Amino acid sequence: MIRAVPKSWFSSGYRVLEDNTTIAMVDLSRWREAGVLTINGSTYRVYRKGLMSGLFLLESGGSILARAQKPSALYRSFLVEDGGNQYKLEAESALYRKFILTQKENPIGSVYPESAFTNKAVIDLPEAISLPVRLFIFWLVIILWNRGSDAASS
Repeated sequence: MIRAVPKSWFSSGYRVLEDNTTIAMVDLSRWREAGVLTINGSTYRVYRKGLMSGLFLLESGGSILARAQKPSALYRSFLVEDGGNQYKLEAESALYRKFILTQKENPIGSVYPESAFTNKAVIDLPEAISLPVRLFIFWLVIILWNRGSDAASS
C-alpha cells in the first residue's frame, strides 16, 4: 500500500510515499486533464486524448502503456486496460470518494482519501500492477475528485 500526499498546501501535485519514503511524483496540469508521473527519474505522460474524447492515456517514450475509457458521463467509472489486463474503476457509492478497482467483477484494490477532509490518499492496489499503471489509476481518481469538487463549488 502506498500513500499520496499533496506537495504543499496549494499544490496540485502529489508526492507518492512508501514507508514514508518518496518513490514518485504526480504533477497535474492546471489547465486540462493531463499530467506527468515521475518514477525513479523516468517520466510518464498522462492525458486525455482530445477535448470531447472519453479516452485517457498513460504514455512513455511514445508508447502507450495503459488506456482508460469513460463509458458514461453519468457514472464515476473507467474501464482500464493495461496490456492484456482489463479492470473497472468505479466509485464505491454516489456519496463517497472511495474508488474500487475490480478485475472480472472481483474487487482487487481501492483508492480513497485518508479522511473526509483531506487530499491525502491511500493507493491500495496490487503490486502485480506496475507502479506507473497504479499511479495512472490514481490520476484517474484525482480527475473524478476534481470534477466532483468543481461541480460542488459551482
